[in-house]
Amino acid sequence: MSTTPTLQVFYGISSPWAYFGAQRAQAIAQRHGARLVLRPIRIIEANGGIPLRTRLQPRQDYHALELSRWRAFLGIPLNLRPRFYPCRTIEIAARAVIALQQAGLDAPAFSFAVQQALWAQDRDIADVPTLQSIALAHGGAAAAALVQETSPADIEAQWQANLADAEALGVFGTPTYVVDGELFWGQDRLDFVDRKLSSLT
Repeated sequence: MSTTPTLQVFYGISSPWAYFGAQRAQAIAQRHGARLVLRPIRIIEANGGIPLRTRLQPRQDYHALELSRWRAFLGIPLNLRPRFYPCRTIEIAARAVIALQQAGLDAPAFSFAVQQALWAQDRDIADVPTLQSIALAHGGAAAAALVQETSPADIEAQWQANLADAEALGVFGTPTYVVDGELFWGQDRLDFVDRKLSSLT
């Protein structure tokens, strides 16, 4: 008897690459009948993750060039210099994703809407009322109520577990997709994620 495969997505909610890959990852999971588990994290510096703004200027310049190429290739709107990036904090939004997922609400839709808000709509995703309005639009009052400045202990515990598991797995960049213990770093590896799930279903 076969078991349902799981596609785990370790990602920074402010990562433009995670934004580019979000809907495609969800579609791949659905196509294979896989369980999609969102695991928002921050950069895992212990594994060599480097925040963009601390990189040397040539790397930052090339990062912008690649974003421009990929937004054109994928047809996904993205501001190269969004008003509220880098974010004051990503943790409120990340914990809200965890809370919606634990409540059985549409966490992928909320998460993608948050990413859109940052990268295409120049909205502040560190602002609680902004996040609550996004949650309301994508999950109703029940979802909006889960967006809080300070999260309950179980949500905080899952946030810490995401970070610990990412570090233990060797995650260093986001998004990193994990299928059956195998890591795939970057939204440009989603074809390999698709192939891996095909081998399991």
